[in-house]
Amino acid sequence: MKKPNIIIGKRQIVLSCLTAMLAIAVYINYSLSQTQPVTPVTELTQDRSYGETEFVSAMPETQAVNAEPAADAGADYFAQARLNKTVSRDEAVQTLQSIMGGGDITGDEAVTTALNAVELSNLIESEGRIESLIRSQGFADCVVYLDGDSAKVVVRTEGLEPKDAALIKDLILSEVSVTPENIRIFEAT
Repeated sequence: MKKPNIIIGKRQIVLSCLTAMLAIAVYINYSLSQTQPVTPVTELTQDRSYGETEFVSAMPETQAVNAEPAADAGADYFAQARLNKTVSRDEAVQTLQSIMGGGDITGDEAVTTALNAVELSNLIESEGRIESLIRSQGFADCVVYLDGDSAKVVVRTEGLEPKDAALIKDLILSEVSVTPENIRIFEAT
Protein backbone atom coordinates (compact mmCIF):
# COMPACT_ATOMS: atom_id res chain seq x y z
CA MET A 1 0.00 0.00 0.00
CA LYS A 2 1.34 3.40 -1.00
CA LYS A 3 1.53 6.34 1.37
CA PRO A 4 -0.45 9.37 0.21
CA ASN A 5 1.81 12.14 -1.03
CA ILE A 6 0.92 15.35 0.83
CA ILE A 7 2.44 18.51 -0.50
CA ILE A 8 2.18 21.61 1.63
CA GLY A 9 2.67 24.75 -0.39
CA LYS A 10 3.37 28.33 0.50
CA ARG A 11 -0.28 29.30 0.11
CA GLN A 12 -1.45 26.73 2.62
CA ILE A 13 1.16 27.87 5.14
CA VAL A 14 0.30 31.57 4.65
CA LEU A 15 -3.45 30.92 4.92
CA SER A 16 -2.92 28.80 8.05
CA CYS A 17 -0.83 31.55 9.64
CA LEU A 18 -3.37 34.24 8.73
CA THR A 19 -6.21 32.16 10.11
CA ALA A 20 -4.28 31.60 13.34
CA MET A 21 -3.49 35.34 13.60
CA LEU A 22 -7.16 36.21 13.06
CA ALA A 23 -8.24 33.72 15.72
CA ILE A 24 -5.68 35.09 18.18
CA ALA A 25 -6.76 38.69 17.48
CA VAL A 26 -10.42 37.82 18.03
CA TYR A 27 -9.57 35.99 21.27
CA ILE A 28 -7.46 38.89 22.60
CA ASN A 29 -10.17 41.40 21.66
CA TYR A 30 -12.82 39.29 23.40
CA SER A 31 -10.73 38.76 26.54
CA LEU A 32 -9.86 42.46 26.83
CA SER A 33 -13.46 43.51 26.39
CA GLN A 34 -14.57 41.15 29.16
CA THR A 35 -12.15 42.59 31.71
CA GLN A 36 -13.37 46.19 31.40
CA PRO A 37 -16.52 46.72 33.47
CA VAL A 38 -19.18 48.88 31.86
CA THR A 39 -20.47 51.53 34.22
CA PRO A 40 -23.49 53.54 33.15
CA VAL A 41 -23.04 57.25 32.93
CA THR A 42 -26.12 58.75 34.55
CA GLU A 43 -25.18 62.36 34.20
CA LEU A 44 -22.21 64.46 33.27
CA THR A 45 -20.21 65.56 36.27
CA GLN A 46 -18.36 68.27 34.36
CA ASP A 47 -19.32 70.51 31.54
CA ARG A 48 -17.53 69.19 28.50
CA SER A 49 -17.30 70.92 25.18
CA TYR A 50 -16.59 68.84 22.12
CA GLY A 51 -17.02 71.64 19.66
CA GLU A 52 -20.03 72.95 17.85
CA THR A 53 -23.04 70.64 18.00
CA GLU A 54 -25.35 70.53 15.04
CA PHE A 55 -28.82 69.06 15.52
CA VAL A 56 -30.45 67.44 12.53
CA SER A 57 -34.02 66.21 12.55
CA ALA A 58 -34.86 63.19 10.41
CA MET A 59 -38.52 64.22 10.21
CA PRO A 60 -39.48 66.93 7.70
CA GLU A 61 -41.42 69.89 9.05
CA THR A 62 -44.49 68.90 7.03
CA GLN A 63 -44.77 65.67 9.04
CA ALA A 64 -44.25 67.42 12.36
CA VAL A 65 -47.90 68.49 12.44
CA ASN A 66 -49.20 64.92 12.23
CA ALA A 67 -47.25 63.12 14.99
CA GLU A 68 -49.02 59.72 15.06
CA PRO A 69 -47.78 58.37 11.70
CA ALA A 70 -44.32 59.74 12.47
CA ALA A 71 -44.02 57.49 15.53
CA ASP A 72 -44.64 54.42 13.38
CA ALA A 73 -42.30 55.83 10.73
CA GLY A 74 -39.60 56.26 13.37
CA ALA A 75 -39.86 52.62 14.42
CA ASP A 76 -39.79 51.58 10.78
CA TYR A 77 -36.76 53.80 10.19
CA PHE A 78 -34.69 52.13 12.90
CA ALA A 79 -35.69 48.63 11.78
CA GLN A 80 -34.85 49.46 8.17
CA ALA A 81 -31.56 51.13 9.15
CA ARG A 82 -30.49 48.05 11.11
CA LEU A 83 -31.44 45.80 8.21
CA ASN A 84 -29.51 47.95 5.72
CA LYS A 85 -26.48 48.05 8.01
CA THR A 86 -26.54 44.26 8.45
CA VAL A 87 -26.87 43.66 4.72
CA SER A 88 -23.99 45.99 3.88
CA ARG A 89 -21.77 44.45 6.56
CA ASP A 90 -22.60 40.94 5.32
CA GLU A 91 -21.66 41.98 1.78
CA ALA A 92 -18.35 43.38 3.04
CA VAL A 93 -17.62 40.15 4.92
CA GLN A 94 -18.45 38.06 1.84
CA THR A 95 -16.16 40.23 -0.26
CA LEU A 96 -13.31 39.79 2.22
CA GLN A 97 -13.93 36.03 2.34
CA SER A 98 -13.90 35.76 -1.44
CA ILE A 99 -10.64 37.70 -1.55
CA MET A 100 -9.09 35.42 1.07
CA GLY A 101 -10.22 32.26 -0.72
CA GLY A 102 -9.41 33.53 -4.18
CA GLY A 103 -5.91 32.09 -4.41
CA ASP A 104 -4.64 34.83 -6.72
CA ILE A 105 -3.40 37.09 -3.94
CA THR A 106 0.09 37.57 -2.62
CA GLY A 107 1.12 37.24 1.01
CA ASP A 108 1.01 41.00 1.56
CA GLU A 109 -2.48 41.24 0.08
CA ALA A 110 -3.63 38.38 2.30
CA VAL A 111 -2.26 40.10 5.39
CA THR A 112 -3.94 43.37 4.40
CA THR A 113 -7.24 41.55 3.83
CA ALA A 114 -6.97 39.81 7.21
CA LEU A 115 -6.29 43.13 8.93
CA ASN A 116 -9.30 44.66 7.16
CA ALA A 117 -11.44 41.77 8.40
CA VAL A 118 -10.25 42.32 11.97
CA GLU A 119 -10.91 46.08 11.69
CA LEU A 120 -14.40 45.43 10.32
CA SER A 121 -15.22 43.05 13.18
CA ASN A 122 -13.93 45.59 15.71
CA LEU A 123 -16.13 48.32 14.18
CA ILE A 124 -19.19 46.06 14.28
CA GLU A 125 -18.51 45.19 17.92
CA SER A 126 -17.96 48.86 18.84
CA GLU A 127 -21.21 49.87 17.12
CA GLY A 128 -23.13 47.33 19.18
CA ARG A 129 -21.54 48.43 22.45
CA ILE A 130 -22.19 52.12 21.74
CA GLU A 131 -25.82 51.44 20.80
CA SER A 132 -26.30 49.50 24.06
CA LEU A 133 -24.70 52.26 26.11
CA ILE A 134 -26.85 54.95 24.49
CA ARG A 135 -30.04 52.96 25.07
CA SER A 136 -28.98 52.35 28.69
CA GLN A 137 -28.99 56.12 29.21
CA GLY A 138 -32.73 56.29 28.58
CA PHE A 139 -32.90 56.90 24.83
CA ALA A 140 -35.68 54.95 23.12
CA ASP A 141 -33.62 53.70 20.17
CA CYS A 142 -30.48 54.48 18.21
CA VAL A 143 -28.34 53.32 15.32
CA VAL A 144 -24.57 53.92 15.21
CA TYR A 145 -22.43 53.97 12.06
CA LEU A 146 -18.64 53.83 12.45
CA ASP A 147 -16.11 53.92 9.63
CA GLY A 148 -12.87 54.36 11.54
CA ASP A 149 -12.54 58.12 11.00
CA SER A 150 -16.03 59.28 11.88
CA ALA A 151 -19.09 58.30 13.87
CA LYS A 152 -22.71 58.97 12.98
CA VAL A 153 -25.52 58.37 15.46
CA VAL A 154 -29.25 58.48 14.80
CA VAL A 155 -31.16 58.75 18.08
CA ARG A 156 -34.91 58.53 18.66
CA THR A 157 -35.80 61.34 21.03
CA GLU A 158 -38.26 64.15 21.50
CA GLY A 159 -35.96 67.16 21.44
CA LEU A 160 -32.26 66.49 21.80
CA GLU A 161 -30.74 68.69 24.51
CA PRO A 162 -27.11 69.85 24.37
CA LYS A 163 -26.33 67.84 27.52
CA ASP A 164 -27.73 64.73 25.80
CA ALA A 165 -25.52 65.38 22.77
CA ALA A 166 -22.50 65.78 25.05
CA LEU A 167 -23.40 62.53 26.81
CA ILE A 168 -23.64 60.68 23.48
CA LYS A 169 -20.32 62.13 22.33
CA ASP A 170 -18.75 61.11 25.63
CA LEU A 171 -20.01 57.54 25.20
CA ILE A 172 -18.66 57.38 21.65
CA LEU A 173 -15.28 58.77 22.65
CA SER A 174 -15.04 56.24 25.49
CA GLU A 175 -15.36 53.37 22.99
CA VAL A 176 -13.57 54.54 19.83
CA SER A 177 -10.92 57.06 18.96
CA VAL A 178 -12.38 59.59 16.56
CA THR A 179 -12.07 63.33 16.69
CA PRO A 180 -15.06 65.09 18.26
CA GLU A 181 -15.52 67.14 15.07
CA ASN A 182 -16.20 63.91 13.16
CA ILE A 183 -19.09 62.84 15.39
CA ARG A 184 -22.50 63.65 13.93
CA ILE A 185 -25.70 63.17 15.91
CA PHE A 186 -29.02 63.03 14.10
CA GLU A 187 -32.39 63.17 15.79
CA ALA A 188 -35.30 61.03 14.69
CA THR A 189 -38.63 61.36 16.45
